[in-house]
Amino acid sequence: MTDALITLKNKLAAIGPVAVLCGGRSAEREVSLRSGAEVHSALLSLGVNAVCVDTAQANFDALDDFAICFIALHGRGGEDGVIQGALEHMGIPYTGSGVMASAIGMSKIHTKLIWSGAGLPTPAFYLAGVAEVDLGFPLMVKPAHEGSSIGMRKVDDAAQLAEAINEAAAYDNEVLVERWVQGAEFTVAVLGDEALPPIRLETPNSFYDYNAKYQADSTQYICPCGLDGDKEEELKQLAKKAFQVVGCSGWGRVDVMQDQQGNFFLLEVNTVPGMTDHSLVPMAARASGRSFAQLVGEILLQAWERRS
Repeated sequence: MTDALITLKNKLAAIGPVAVLCGGRSAEREVSLRSGAEVHSALLSLGVNAVCVDTAQANFDALDDFAICFIALHGRGGEDGVIQGALEHMGIPYTGSGVMASAIGMSKIHTKLIWSGAGLPTPAFYLAGVAEVDLGFPLMVKPAHEGSSIGMRKVDDAAQLAEAINEAAAYDNEVLVERWVQGAEFTVAVLGDEALPPIRLETPNSFYDYNAKYQADSTQYICPCGLDGDKEEELKQLAKKAFQVVGCSGWGRVDVMQDQQGNFFLLEVNTVPGMTDHSLVPMAARASGRSFAQLVGEILLQAWERRS
C-alpha cells in the first residue's frame, strides 16, 4: 500500500457511516446499481463503514443514520439536483456538485446556453419544436435530460430527423438537435481543481453510444490521448473552465469533440459519471497514478472536508 493511500485511509477513519446512494428510478438505474456496487466495495477496502442504499426502495428517514452520502445515482432524480436538495434539507453532506449545478448539468440545453453565454465553444443547436434552425446534415438528436447516450441518434436527412425526435421524445419532453462535429471525441475527468489526463474514445459505431459505453469490447480508450502537449493542455483548461462555469464542484466529467481543423467543442458535463468497469473517470484516475479505491476515497474526503 502506498504512503498516499495509507494517509487517505487514516483521514477517512474519522468519517462516520456512509450511505452509497444508487439505483433509483431513472433510465440509468442498472448502470447506477453497478456504479454503487463498485464504490461500495472500494470504500470497504479503505476501512470505511459503508452501506449501499437503493433510493427506489429506501425510506429516506433512514439516511439520518449516516454521516455523509456518496451519490452514485445517474440520471433524473439523482443527478439533477433532486437528491441533492433533499440532502441539503436534511443537513446531510454529500459528494459532488450542489443543487443548482446538478440541475443545470443535467439539462444539456441549459448547459450549452451557459457555455455559449460565457463564450465557450459548443456545437450549434436548437430545441426541437421551439426554434428550429437549418444546421444542415448530419445532426445529433438527444433527449435533453438523459445520460449514458440513451435515446441519442445520428441522422442524415429530414426523414431520419423526424423519426429520431419522436424516439427521443419518448424519454424526455425536451429534445436537443445539435450540429454533428466530425472528428475525435475526448473526455476529461475533473477531480477537485485538477483535470485528469484526457481520454480519446474510438468506436466502430457511428458514435459513442450506449452499446459502445457499456457492452462492446470493440471500443478503444486511448490515454495518453495522442494530442501534443500544448493541445492537451488547452483541452484540459477548457474542460476545467466548462466545469467551473456551470458551477460544478467535487468531481465530474466533461465530454468534448475536436473537429478536423483541430478546434474543440464542448458537448456536455456529467456531475455523477459512471463508476463501472467500463467507466471513464476511473480510467483517467489510473492514468494519473490513482487506484480506483484512492479515487473513491478522495471524492468522499473532499465532500467531508467541505461539509462546513
